Order: sequence, then C-alpha cells, then structure tokens
Amino acid sequence: MEKNALRLPAGFESYQEARQAGFLRMKQLKESGARVIGLFCSYVPIELVYAAGAIPVGLCASSEEPIAAAEANLPRNLCPLIKASYGFALTDTCPYFYFSDLVVAETTCDGKKKMFELLGEIKETYVMQLPHSRDAAALAFWKEQIIAFQKKLEDFYGITITEEDIRAAIRRKNRERDVMLRYLELGKLNPAPISGYEMGTQIDVGSFSFDLEERCKNVEARTAQVLADWEANYKGKQSDRPRLLLTGCPNAGVREKIIRTVEEMGADVVAFDTCSGTREKVEKVDESNPDVYEALARKYLNINCSVMSPNDSRRGYIGEMIDEYAIDGVLEIILQSCHTYDVESYFIKRFVTQEKGLPYLNIETDYSQSDKGQINTRLAAFLETIEK
Repeated sequence: MEKNALRLPAGFESYQEARQAGFLRMKQLKESGARVIGLFCSYVPIELVYAAGAIPVGLCASSEEPIAAAEANLPRNLCPLIKASYGFALTDTCPYFYFSDLVVAETTCDGKKKMFELLGEIKETYVMQLPHSRDAAALAFWKEQIIAFQKKLEDFYGITITEEDIRAAIRRKNRERDVMLRYLELGKLNPAPISGYEMGTQIDVGSFSFDLEERCKNVEARTAQVLADWEANYKGKQSDRPRLLLTGCPNAGVREKIIRTVEEMGADVVAFDTCSGTREKVEKVDESNPDVYEALARKYLNINCSVMSPNDSRRGYIGEMIDEYAIDGVLEIILQSCHTYDVESYFIKRFVTQEKGLPYLNIETDYSQSDKGQINTRLAAFLETIEK
C-alpha cells in the first residue's frame, strides 16, 4: 500500500488560516452596514437568510481551545462541537459570533437545544423547532416553522421579504449545491484526483468567503484544474489505494488526526456522507413547486441526519455512494456523546458489513489529541483488513 505525504495545491489555505482571514472581511462587511446571521446547522433554510439580504455565517466550532471555559456551565461529557461553540461565545473570542446580529438555532439534539438556552443569555437566539420525523404532520409543522422564521427576520430587520426574493435565493443556493456536488464527485474518479483532506477543507473554508457567487467561481475553477490534471497525468492509471467513504458527525475538528492521518497511511477518502459533504447538497429545493414554503420544508426535512427517526434513507444513500464511488471501506466518525449518531451506527455497521460486504470502522473521539496514538493504531489495523 502506497504511503506518502498528501499532495496539496500551491497556496493551500488551512481551515484555521481561512477562518482567521475571514475575520477582517467580516469586520469590513459589518462596518459597511451588512446584515449578518449566525447559524449552527444545515437544517436552517439558508435561502431565507439570503432573501433577507443578510450574510449567513457558520458558528459551529472545531477547536478545543474554549472547551475548558464552556465546561464551567456545560457537562464535561457533552459533544465537543457543542462545548466549543458555546465556549467561543462565552469567552467572546469568536468574531463571527460577535458580528452576528442574530443567532438562528434548531432543535436537532438535546445537547444543542439546551445549550441554546444558555446562548440566548449572551446574544438573541431564535430557535426553530425541528420535527424528528418525515410524515405529513411533520412536513406541515416544519413549513409553519419556516414561515415563522421569515416573519422573525422581517420583524428583526424591519423589512419585507417577498416570494420572489425567496425564489431568487433558492436559485442561487441550488446553483451552489450543484457546484459543490460536482466538486465532491471528483472522488468518483480512479485514481482519486484530489485528497479527501483538501476536499473537506475546501468545502468548510468556502463559508468564510461570504460571497456566494465568488465561492462558486473558486470551487468551479479548482474543479476544472483538478480534472485537467487528472486527464493529463492520471487517467487510466488505476490506484491500489483503498477508497474510503467517510460518514457520521461533522469532522472539521478531527480532520487532522483522522482524515489526514488515514490518507498519509495510504488510503484515499473519496466520499463524504457528512453535514458539509453531499448530505445537504444531493437534493435541491424544487424550483417548480408553486408553494415556496412547502418546497423549502420538503428539501430540508429530507436531509439524512441521524436526528431523524426513522432514518432509513441514510442507509439507502450510503449504499448508492458505495457503488458510485467504488468504496472499499466505510469510516464513521462519532463525536463524544453524540447519541443519535452513536445509536444509529449500529444500523450503519450492519448495513455496510452484511448488505454491502465491506469493512467498517467506528471511531468515537473528541477534539483533544489524547487518543491520537490509539486512533492511529486502529486506522492501520482497519486498512490491513481491506484487500486490494
């Protein structure tokens, strides 16, 4: 099995570098009068934020730095993403939280919805009540929540959001989904033309550009560059490196110690069933639906997150990805105390190993480096089970 350092493009910008570079851009935008909405989850209908003429900015944190401060108010055995997100707000060390006019949250899990109560004491936090099923009643309820969110934005900013504003935002966001999906689908090529480490980083850092069209152009340019390089230098040269599908929790906080490590050990992470991967992008909002609120409700309710019960569609989609990306093994990342993904991993493991006949590895971790050695050992053993 081939082992080597990752090939990264010239001028590659790490997640932390991009996040820090975005601070100044955000400050300049606020000074020019921009509206800024802080978000935590892909369930929030971002089209309404754009329709309000506002800039969405992600507030989910991926650093262990503020966790100690957060544990003064939150349990230690809580998801590191929740603790870090709250910790940055509590210590006033996240410029994105500071510059947000309003924070919009959603009741995806128990830990987050209770944390949002504490967050509301620091900055106004509007919570959307997300249903956890996909039946007709849930769809009707979520549609009403989306309408209520629009009303909140109108009242908060003293504006009127028209249906055409929303439809224009839907078209813009659907275009971005198409662009990002084409980029992620580079992983279908063999040999893999780009590292999963770069791919995941690029998707996450794109949110710090704040200009949706500029983000699309940058990703389109990189997609074209990668394809041209593959056609000229790699096409027809099949690789024997194991091709992995990554699934589970958001992974920005563990990208270095898991994704980069497994690729340097000789595998290729070519597919992402994750929040910032294909999960939110694979289905677009139906632009032909005469009821714009139902169109938004259907799209967002269909996101295959483990907070939904039942969530059989996630297994079906993973199965399709396994086939389309020619996957050799599935790696699932569970952040500490993420109970929905942890419980659902039972079904994922059974599906992957019994129905698809592939090796599966579940790694439960947090943002610290204390388990790095153990993870390295488990990743190496996992790759040995994959025969090429």
